[in-house]
Amino acid sequence: MASPTRQSPNASRAARPKQRRGEGQWALGYREPLNPNERSKKDDSPLNARARIENIYAHRGFDSIDPGDLRGRFRWFGLYTQRKPGIDGGRTATLEPEELDDRYFMLRVRLDGGALTTAQLAVLGEISQTHARDTADITDRQNIQYHWIQIEDVPTIWEKLEGAGMTTMEACGDSPRVILGSPVAGIAADEIIDGTPAIDEIKRRYIGKPEFANLPRKFKTAVSGQADVAHEIHDVAFVGVDHPEHGPGFDVWVGGGLSTNPMIGQRLGAWVPRDEVPDVWEGVISVFRDYGYRRLRSRARIKFLVKDWGAEKFRQVLESEYLKRPLIDGPAPEVPPQPIDHVGVHKQTDGKFYVGAAPVAGRVSGTTLIAVAKAAERAGSGRVRLTPQQKLVVLDVESGDVDDLKSDLDELGLRVEPSPWRRGVMACTGIEFCKLAIVETKQRAHDLVAALETRLADIQSHVDTPVSVHLNGCPNSCARVQTADIGLKGQIVTDSDGKQVEGFQVHLGGGLGLDAGFGRKLRGHKVTAAQLIDYVERVVRNYVEQREDGERFPQWVARADESALQ
Repeated sequence: MASPTRQSPNASRAARPKQRRGEGQWALGYREPLNPNERSKKDDSPLNARARIENIYAHRGFDSIDPGDLRGRFRWFGLYTQRKPGIDGGRTATLEPEELDDRYFMLRVRLDGGALTTAQLAVLGEISQTHARDTADITDRQNIQYHWIQIEDVPTIWEKLEGAGMTTMEACGDSPRVILGSPVAGIAADEIIDGTPAIDEIKRRYIGKPEFANLPRKFKTAVSGQADVAHEIHDVAFVGVDHPEHGPGFDVWVGGGLSTNPMIGQRLGAWVPRDEVPDVWEGVISVFRDYGYRRLRSRARIKFLVKDWGAEKFRQVLESEYLKRPLIDGPAPEVPPQPIDHVGVHKQTDGKFYVGAAPVAGRVSGTTLIAVAKAAERAGSGRVRLTPQQKLVVLDVESGDVDDLKSDLDELGLRVEPSPWRRGVMACTGIEFCKLAIVETKQRAHDLVAALETRLADIQSHVDTPVSVHLNGCPNSCARVQTADIGLKGQIVTDSDGKQVEGFQVHLGGGLGLDAGFGRKLRGHKVTAAQLIDYVERVVRNYVEQREDGERFPQWVARADESALQ
């Protein structure tokens, strides 16, 4: 009988399945920090940085700041060093952090739900004038962002903000950041349920608490009674839905996000009543804290965990390990026929009106904010909201005051009846202040809008829905380039003369809602900054000429010949 064939030791080893490397998940025993960010948070809670700012750095100045605080823990209080002037985008990735740091800060004020009284808006404006060289940007996270902040002024700024009921707590950092909410919560005619009480309770219970101040990375939340907060691209989102048996409540989504690995969130298929939203939120963020990937920063968002687990397993872990009870199955929310941006004049449920106005790409000023507060009060309003589209809304306006308010806002450069190009443009901070940026964005958005309003005046009336154009200074997609009709991701490109210049990779036909998905990238297609206006004009004209009746921009892009998109 033939002897059996013997396997070599090498063949035996090759047959064994390769053991997967640990991802740094706390729940699986990986407590030892695996990268510098995790080490920094373990060495000292970022929440402790506030005392050092107040007691040391504000008195001794910029040079006294510990590097671990400067480029890490300060973020938990909304502080980033801004970019040193004069450094071109081609050097962004080649310089050390200390070479990019200016001695000034970008400061983000967290405004959950974008909710403000006119008195608070005036305080924000006064801080801008006094401490930030009159800078103020409305972000697409419903925050106000300042520039040119000195460390010596930060305690005074906090005192003013907190005296008016505002905060910078966890506006940034590996923490639960600002909660997006509907700018018209509680007053919109088509709202299913008001999410404001849930937002307020989450903020009261959890923001600034040590148990959620060390997450694998940032955690973004949206809560709205209607689909107006880009819920598909949040770490967790609660969207208004009417359950056939239980009535109005919220549908739960997890695992959305953009940046260099964009993913659309997944429904858990669960219906949650409003008073249980904070508990479910706590469960979801706890899953992320305990099971989120901490080994590599590039995989430290909840979207990677959801992608690997799937929605079914995520829900099972949430229910069994954290909530200790099953969730109620529920229906999906209805998708609105077109994006909701709250611009224009709209009737409230109480018979009054809200008036939404568009600055260009969220750029305003402290002077403008103070003037808006005064104009709103003249119109009988005490409430203003910021939107996830970098817009501003004045609530509770009587019908007889609407025209005067519109006129006041228009004089301030805030258009209530904007062109489709102004209405649809968004831009991140860009190279003017951001250390990650490669190209300029805010001024370029302003120039683009001005040019398109002139060049495309002949077809403006044919654009039923604004064509959104989003400009981002780097690949991180703070301005949501993948979900824009025309998304422009900043990079250095080669022009026709072979020179390295500012330019953009183009994403076409992205969207949320009916068109939820990411834009089409044309192979090798780049646009220089100098070509940008001509390019956008050409593509929009092609769309208007070639579209079928009722066809939305993303639908046209999906079927258009590549030559029409270049």
